[in-house]
Amino acid sequence: MKLTLERIEDKIEFFEAGDLRTLERKIEEQIENNKVLLLGVHSVTHQVAFQPETGRPLYTAVVHFKAK
Repeated sequence: MKLTLERIEDKIEFFEAGDLRTLERKIEEQIENNKVLLLGVHSVTHQVAFQPETGRPLYTAVVHFKAK
């Protein structure tokens, strides 16, 4: 059995939450988790949409992590 280790160079993660504070918390948790993999934040894109069923906002974000 041959074991090969490869370093992750890029990683894109998607997040969503019902409020901005929760979205920020989720992103911060993943930033800390990805530090172990030596990945840093390259870019963040976010937007807000309204859910037609509830009329409440849905906050979403895409975070691109890259190797340091």
